[in-house]
Amino acid sequence: MADVVMPRLSDSMEEGTIVRWLKDDGDDVRRGEEIAEIETDKATMTYEADQDGVLSIVASEGDTLAIGEVIARIGAEGEEAPSEERAQGDAEGEAEASAQGAPEPEPESSEPEPESEPDAEPAPGPPALGNGGDRVKASPVARRVARDLGVELTALSGSGPGGRIVKADVETAARSGGVSRDGDRDDGVAATGRGQAQVQELSRTQSLIARRMAESKATIPDFALQTQIDMEAAVETRSQLKELADDRPVPSLNDMVVKACGLALREFPRANASYRDGHFELHDRVNVGVAVATEDALVVPTVFDADRRSLGEIATTTHELAAKVREGQITPPELSGGTFTVSNLGMYGVSSFTAVINPPQAAILAVGAVEPRAVVRDGDVVARHTMAATLVCDHRILYGAPAAEFLARVRELLEHPPGLAL
Repeated sequence: MADVVMPRLSDSMEEGTIVRWLKDDGDDVRRGEEIAEIETDKATMTYEADQDGVLSIVASEGDTLAIGEVIARIGAEGEEAPSEERAQGDAEGEAEASAQGAPEPEPESSEPEPESEPDAEPAPGPPALGNGGDRVKASPVARRVARDLGVELTALSGSGPGGRIVKADVETAARSGGVSRDGDRDDGVAATGRGQAQVQELSRTQSLIARRMAESKATIPDFALQTQIDMEAAVETRSQLKELADDRPVPSLNDMVVKACGLALREFPRANASYRDGHFELHDRVNVGVAVATEDALVVPTVFDADRRSLGEIATTTHELAAKVREGQITPPELSGGTFTVSNLGMYGVSSFTAVINPPQAAILAVGAVEPRAVVRDGDVVARHTMAATLVCDHRILYGAPAAEFLARVRELLEHPPGLAL
């Protein structure tokens, strides 16, 4: 049988989680047919079979496996799994039996054992007994989590294929007072002055975001520069474009920010660089990530070659990408390859904020709401649409003066919108 392994679905992916099997164990599958949904560090996407045959599921729903680990096998009907898999299953049974206090095998007798029949198979190792004496069907991850949390597997009912116990079953039992090995029940979270706490597990995407943001704050010596941008001309230009757009997406003010960043990044290559293992990587493509908020995470799809695209093309691309993110249809390639990020919270009424750099990128631009504010023009106080822009930089790559020049160039392009058409 051919192994189906956890694929690398993004450039930063290290492991993936089986969200749902779209085919059952033993089903016939064809090459190119969707067989599973896999959650990566970027998004959840479907995985297709790479050959025809009968599907033999190895990893259960909820299992998290490293890239290259076997999640299933596909072979001809009636073909058995490799012997090493059966041996591994026996070894798991022995380990589970030992963990649950199964009796040790009796010492060998001095009397000779009767000769076995030539065709007899070797006797399996001592099984881990569950209800009815059968070996507990549980994924390796579920067994490890059960040992860590002190949950008795034999007391659980599995929700995986064929009743297999998966990680989620163990965690649910632990939270709801699962049976421990000493027979006592866990009463859950103790009440305190803050009341009882409800534990909510992070999704794969949330865990990745948490890890990368903690890595960013812990390892990147960052600094921030802020400027106020007069957006009066940009607002007027957008109104004119709206009249000419017909059925095409109208470029938003954020699309103008993306375009301005694209042009400025081409002029300031350090701002378009990455820091990796003690050296700079200067990228020849300008790919601007645009942060999009979802219900429980922040997803950053990429506008590739933002310096070369027209405002209309950028508007169409960002419109399509945002729709895919909200519908859960974004793909890892559309979330990869970013060299710079724009994060906009202006639609929530936020005036200004400081964003966290998405490593290994050199910088991120945080923009606030475009609002009429009192400013001084030619000695008079007038109302003008202005916007706060905060550039957060990795000081290992981008130093103060070049960063200030880059931000000034972005401001210049936005204050004189015809330059965005060049």
